[in-house]
Amino acid sequence: MSDYRRIADRIADDIATGRLRPGQRLPPQRAFARRRGIAPSTAGRVYGELVRRGLVVGEVGRGTFVRAAPDGPAGAALIEPAPVTAPVNLELNYPVAPGQPELLAPVLAPLLRPDVLAEALLPAAATGTAAAREAAATVLTTPGWRPAPERLLFTGNARQAIAAVLASLVRPGGRVGVEQLTYPLVKEIAARLGITLVPLAGDAAGLLPEAVAAAHRSAPLSALYLQPTLHNPTSRTIGRPRLLQLAQLLHDLNLPVVEDRIWSFLREPGDPLAVHAPALTHVVDGLSKRVAPGLTAGFLVVPPHRVAAVADAVRSGGWSAGRFALEAAVRWAGEGTVARLVAAKRADAARRQLILAEELAGFAVRSDPASCFAWWELPAPWRADTFTAAAAHGIAVTPGPAFAVAPGHTPDAVRLGLASAPEPDLRRALRTLAQVAARRAGDRTGP
Repeated sequence: MSDYRRIADRIADDIATGRLRPGQRLPPQRAFARRRGIAPSTAGRVYGELVRRGLVVGEVGRGTFVRAAPDGPAGAALIEPAPVTAPVNLELNYPVAPGQPELLAPVLAPLLRPDVLAEALLPAAATGTAAAREAAATVLTTPGWRPAPERLLFTGNARQAIAAVLASLVRPGGRVGVEQLTYPLVKEIAARLGITLVPLAGDAAGLLPEAVAAAHRSAPLSALYLQPTLHNPTSRTIGRPRLLQLAQLLHDLNLPVVEDRIWSFLREPGDPLAVHAPALTHVVDGLSKRVAPGLTAGFLVVPPHRVAAVADAVRSGGWSAGRFALEAAVRWAGEGTVARLVAAKRADAARRQLILAEELAGFAVRSDPASCFAWWELPAPWRADTFTAAAAHGIAVTPGPAFAVAPGHTPDAVRLGLASAPEPDLRRALRTLAQVAARRAGDRTGP
C-alpha cells in the first residue's frame, strides 16, 4: 500500500517543481504501469491518489491531466495545500454596485413595522398585487414598449419563470428550439419537464431564421427559447433587422417564444421581440441581476390569452414569488432605487470590461462593452475542461461544454463571469489565467 503513495509523491514532486506542467497529459494507466514496472492495479491507486490530492483531473475519453499546483513542498504538504491567495469565483455572475446595501436598506425599513410585515408575509398569488404589477411594468418599460400590467405574472426568480412558461407550452416529449449555446439551467429545466432541446444555428447577427424553419419542418417545434440581448455566454445582441425577420417567421409558423431578457438592463434600452410578436412572446425578466440575488422576484409578461394557463403552471409548480419580495420590489421601483442600481451596475460593467481588455489582450475574447461576462475561445492546444482544471489557482471558470446543447459539441472555450469578484481580484485572476493560457503543454506524453 505504501508503494503507490511513494510513487504518487514522486509525481507530486514533478508537478510542484514544474517538470510536469499544468494541462500536461499523463500516460494511460497501463502504459504508466509498464513504464514503472508495477501492476495495473497499483497504477490505478497512484492515479486515484493524485486525484484525491487535487493534483490531476481525469476526463472520460481523454485521459488524466495535471492541474495547476500551488507553490509548496512536495509530498504530504500537497495533500491539503493552503491557498496562497483567496479563491476567485468567475463562475458566479451577480453584479453588485458600490454602496448597494446602503441603497437598499432604507427602502426595506418600513416593511419591518409589525402591521406592514404581517401583510408582507402572506402568500402571494401568481398575479401578485396591483402595486407589484405597476412597479414591474415600470421597471421593464423601454422607449417603444410598456407591458400592460394585467399581462404580468410573478415567480420566485427568472429561472422559475422559464420553467413555468415551458411547462405551460410544451408537453413531455415536445421539442423546443434553442441557440446552440444556451443558458445551462434551461437544459436542466428541459430534462425535468421531459422536453427535448433542439440546437439551432446562428451567425454574428444572431439566431438564423432559416435554421428555425428547417428544424420546424423536420419535426414541429412546440416553442422557441432565446436570449436576444446580451446572450449568455457570448454577449451577442440581436439587432432590429434580425429581430424583425424572426418575428415574421414566428407569425408564419404560429410558434410561441420565450424571450429571456435578464441581462437586457445593462444596455441602453432596446425594444424586446415582444414589440414585434406580442401574441406569441413570453418575456422573462427579474430582479436578481438588477437588484440582488438573495431577495428577488421573477417577472413574466405573457400574451393576454395565455395569462390563465401560465398562472396555473406557476401555482402547480410551486413557483410563486414571495410576498415580501414583491413588496420590496414595489418600494425599490417607486423610490427610484432600481434605476439608481441599474446606472451604477452599467458603470461597473464598463470598468470591468476595461480590465478584461487589458489583461486578456491578444486572446480571442468575445464580449460586449456593456456585458458582465465574456466568452474566451482558448488557444491551442487547450481544451475547455483541461484548461478549467489547469487554471485551478483558486480560480473557478465555467467550461464551454456547460452551454452546449448538441451531444459531443464541446467548444474549446470558457465563460468568464466578471461581475462578482472585487475589481483587484478580478484583475489578478484574469492575469493568472492569461499566464496559464500562454503556456504550451509541451511534451504531452507525460512521465
